Formats: sequence, C-alpha cells, structure tokens
Amino acid sequence: MNKRSSFSKTTDENSSSHTALVLSLERNVESLKNILGEADDVVFRSFRVGKELEAQLVYIPDMSDRLEIDNNVLKPLMMMTDSEPLDFSSIKNRILPVGSIEEHTDAHECVRQLIKGYPLLLLEDCNRALLLKIAKWDKRSVEEPQTETSLRGPREGFTESISTNLSLLRRKVQSVKLKLKSFRLGRYTETEIYIAYMEGIAKPDLIQEVENRLKRIDMDSLLETGYIEEFMEDDPYSPFPQHQFTERVDIAAAGLIEGRIVILVDGTPDVLIVPVTFVTLLQAVDDYYNRSLYSSLLRILRYFSLFVSLTLPSVYVALLTFHQEMIPNKLLMSIASSREEIPFPTIVEVLIMQLAFEVLREAGLRLPRQIGSAVTIVGALVVGEAAVSAGLVSAPIVIIIAFTGIAGFTAPHYSLEFSVRLLRLLLVLAGGMLGILGVMYGLIAIAVHLCTLRSFGVPYMSPIAPFVASDMKDAVVRAPWWKMIMRPRYSAKSNRRRLAPGQRPNPGKGGDH
Repeated sequence: MNKRSSFSKTTDENSSSHTALVLSLERNVESLKNILGEADDVVFRSFRVGKELEAQLVYIPDMSDRLEIDNNVLKPLMMMTDSEPLDFSSIKNRILPVGSIEEHTDAHECVRQLIKGYPLLLLEDCNRALLLKIAKWDKRSVEEPQTETSLRGPREGFTESISTNLSLLRRKVQSVKLKLKSFRLGRYTETEIYIAYMEGIAKPDLIQEVENRLKRIDMDSLLETGYIEEFMEDDPYSPFPQHQFTERVDIAAAGLIEGRIVILVDGTPDVLIVPVTFVTLLQAVDDYYNRSLYSSLLRILRYFSLFVSLTLPSVYVALLTFHQEMIPNKLLMSIASSREEIPFPTIVEVLIMQLAFEVLREAGLRLPRQIGSAVTIVGALVVGEAAVSAGLVSAPIVIIIAFTGIAGFTAPHYSLEFSVRLLRLLLVLAGGMLGILGVMYGLIAIAVHLCTLRSFGVPYMSPIAPFVASDMKDAVVRAPWWKMIMRPRYSAKSNRRRLAPGQRPNPGKGGDH
C-alpha cells in the first residue's frame, strides 16, 4: 500500500476530510459528485446487476480501458441470472474477470483513485466500492534517451509512466533483493514517488535518510524530480550537483548494484541516484561497455578537458593583463597585433564572447530541434566572424572561447558542465583582478569546497579525498572488470564483493597459476 507523507502545515481541505460510503447507492453517487464538482469528463453509468440489483459504474473514458469495461465488467454483470448469488463477495471473487480489484469505504479515497483512471463499481445496499485496476492512458514508448547516447550498450530509456519505469528496472535487475518503497507527495498532484534499493547492499542508514528527507517535503505540487532535488541537498548553495539524474535504465541499475538509491517520480523520465560523487559525474556509460584501456584513456581526456574548460579563459586573461613576460615573444606579438584595434580590455573581451556563446547555446536549446543546431552553428560562425571584422574582439578570443565550450561538452552529465560554466566566469573575474594568483586562489577555494562537500553524508571527492585505495580502480582510470572485485566503500556497507577473485584471463592454462 502507498504511504502518504505526513504534512505538518497546511493541508488541502478535501484531501484531509473523510466521507464514509453508506448503504444507499443514491447517496454514495451524490457524495462522489459533490467531491468531484464540475467534472464533465467523468461518466456515471447506471445499470442493473441481473434484474434487481441497482449499480453504478463511474469512470473517466480517456483514462480507462473501455473495451475491458464492456467485456469484463458490464457484460458479465448485466447478463447475470436471478438464480446466481448477487452478493458483494460473489461479484468480486467470482463474476468479475479483472486481474486486480480493491475495496474502499471512503468516498474521498475513491475519487482519488478514480482520477488516476481506475473505474469504480458501486452497488445498492453496500457501503463498499470496488476499485477496478483497468486504467489505460496514452504514454510514450520506450526509446533511447536523446541526452545520454552511447556507442555501445542498451538503448532503453525511462518514460513518463511510473509503472513502465518500474517494470524496466525490474527487468534489468531480476532479483528479490530489489526493494521498492512508495510515497505520495503534492497536496494537489498527489504524485507517486518510489525509492529503489538493493537489500543487503545499500546502507540501512542511507535508506532511512532518503526516506526522512522525502517525508519532510511539504508542497502543493510535484511534477518533476527537479522539484524535490533542492529539498534533499546537503549544501543548497553549492554550484555542484549533489544528485545524479539519468534517463538510462542501465545507469540506474548499475547504481543499485553499487549500493546507491534510485528515486523515481511519476510523470518524468528523469530518475535521481544518490549519493553521488565528483568521480561518478565524470563516468560515462561507455566506460563500462568498452575495454578498460580505451575507457581509461577517454576518462583521463575527460578530466583534462574539464580542467581546460574551467581555467583556459581565466589563464588567458591573467597572462595578457599581468604576466605578458610568460608568453613566448612570437605568440605575444601575434596576439598584440590582433588586439591593436580592439577598444576593450582583455577581461571585457572575454566576457562579451562568453556571453555571446551562452546566448547562442541557449537559443539552440529552446528552438525546435530541426533548426536549433543549424542556428547554433551558423550563429557562432557569423557572430564570431562579424565581431572580429568589426574590431570588437580579437581572433584569439574566438578560438579560446570556442575551444573552452567544446571541452566542456565532454562532461557526461549536463549538471556538472553547468557548474563549470558558472565557476569559469568567477575565475575570469579573479584572473582579471589578481592575475595568476587570483586564478590559483579560485582553484584552491574550489578544491576546498569540493573536499568539504557531502552528498547524503558521503564525501563528494571519494575515493580521492578521503583516499580509499580499493576504490581507485574505478576513479581516474577504470581497471579491467576482473580486477574490480569490491563495490565502492562509500555506498555499500555489507556484501561489498561483487565478483569472485582470480578471474584474470589466462588462456590455455585453465586458470591462474
């Protein structure tokens, strides 16, 4: 059964009251209509069970399976003969060929289930309603996530349907140890939320902490995982993401096997995975589907690209403003000649181009997909060339900003890339005011913040700080699968061993010797 989170403050009047069903069918129908108010899409179908028993079937046509209603509900009930028993128990257990039926005695709960698409069957002289689990509504088919593509591996992505998402997760992790706990948040939306974890692997105190943080949320609507993300952060003012969100089923399943917790919200394809570390956000799904040597090289390239994207503009500003002697003479002369007609100082020049780049990227995201990419590419070329020709910016700045943006795209998770974009501007300001010293101060402040940051109590820089040697096999590089014997220490409390030791390939010798 679903557990409703307790609201400590104001609650909706209708959702908090209770109206018990009575023996009069007319009064029960009137109670439902009073609760629903003006709801012209709800159908009240009057009919008789057999020849004497009055009944009402209440449903929403566009959210219920009308073919099953006709064949498995109305037809068997209306064709009953007088010789058959017409009591409530017989109708529920023998007459109706419906897979899942629930009994409810509260009118408000009946309406709550009705608006989810479940038809209600009311009978005369009965103070209980039958809830028929034959909802049917339009939903998107299972497709590959557009924002998390991979060259290798499964192409399944979560959808907006919570039932579909749970089935995808169950099919990927076919174990009785996979546990699901349900909640309901939002006084008006009453959104279903599930937390998934592996019993015996996930830490019990982590499970309890996730439950406590969810139960503390008191809001009137919840439409996406982003609504609850900010309520569950350890440091709400940190620029770094403290949850990992994904649309890929295989990433969620891998997180479960590591001992982490997956939070699924009805109505959105994005699921949250907690806790998360900085290292996790730089791990791509392809890292585990390709050979370890190739994956390690790409992961190192990712770390380097992220550092370049963070520091390149600020270092350029610092060198040209304060430390020209550190630039080779020929390169300095070339830059100086390109800046001869530029009216702005270097820091203003960088900020102008960075702002133009962000505007073009945002425009590409908001425009229709067919023209968004074209506008972004053409706009960048046209604006960059026109700005250089007009003498507003120099050619080296266009190169610096373009390479910085491309390097930032190597981050597997958009939330981390956004954090880098924000910190990049702060480093540019620091470099423009204090030179290389300002950039170093900024990097030290970022490092200190990362080392003190936590995600659900887990150090954000694990396993680098604090250093855990056994977990470094999947940090900066990825060791071969036969070497990654243990699960990460930060997420798994017990049952840390995930594969048997001694499986290094040794062809022709029948094992290790």
